[in-house]
This record gives sequence, structure tokens and C-alpha cells, in this order.
Amino acid sequence: MSKAESKAQVPQVDDDEPDDWDKRIFSTGCADEQLKMNDCYYETRDWRVCKKEMEAFRECWKRQGNDQRTATKDA
Repeated sequence: MSKAESKAQVPQVDDDEPDDWDKRIFSTGCADEQLKMNDCYYETRDWRVCKKEMEAFRECWKRQGNDQRTATKDA
């Protein structure tokens, strides 16, 4: 089988529909903060540069009551 043939057999995914991962993130109430945090890391490749975004996500997580819902423990 050639490369062209194997690529043709890959099923198409509809990116407009939220997948299970997206649904879980949206259910936290912190999807915007999570996106900003991930964008920061994607752009910098260094979590240390993204402390502000990480803290905003952490505060949102607690504000939304996700600690109790997911049994999160502060380290």
C-alpha cells in the first residue's frame, strides 16, 4: 500500500463537534483559562513563563468547586 493510499483511508473527523476531552474541560467552568494556559505553553514551551495563566486556572478551578468534585488535593 502506498502512502497516498494509506492517507486516503484515514477517517475524517468533524472538528466542530466537541469530543469527550472538550466536554470534560467545558464541565469544569474553566475552559477559557485552560485554553490561555495551554496557548502560553505552546508559544513558550516553558511552564515557568506561564505562572500567571496557571494561577488564573487554579483560582477558577477552586472557584468552580472542582476540588470537591474531582477530589483534588493541594500539594
